[in-house]
Amino acid sequence: MLKKIVIFSVLMLLVGGCSLKDAKKQESAFIMMKTKKVKFADMGFIYSNSSEVKVEVYAAGQPLVDLNINSQNICLSLFKCMDKEQFNEEVLVDSYPATLLENIFKAEPIFEKENLEEVEGGFEQKITKDNQYDISYSVISGKRVFRDKINKILIKVRKQ
Repeated sequence: MLKKIVIFSVLMLLVGGCSLKDAKKQESAFIMMKTKKVKFADMGFIYSNSSEVKVEVYAAGQPLVDLNINSQNICLSLFKCMDKEQFNEEVLVDSYPATLLENIFKAEPIFEKENLEEVEGGFEQKITKDNQYDISYSVISGKRVFRDKINKILIKVRKQ
């Protein structure tokens, strides 16, 4: 079983490595996203550079989700391409910043570093707005967790 996983990982790196031009950062991770309209959790890859992020999630070696985020829009294999504000409105929460999803996958602060608290191995943020969102977000030692209690949204990325 371990041999199959290693072979699969090497193949995905070879194939996926060419899929994002000038990739500066590439990581394999367990990726989970739960919203009212989108639910998936499995192993995948995140490729990012200064202008775009590509997320690929696989289940049993088959492509499950393909997510592309660039400066203008977000394309999710489960939906049509949408501008970032429309994506937030339809999949996340319309009052979230347009860069929220991109920042989570890049392990960067959200909401322009609002309530940013440095902790050992990373940072945490707690952001609330009456009856709109109650967010806790942390990036600590390769693990990212975004949770909005009001809207029941959970995004986890655990680097492998």
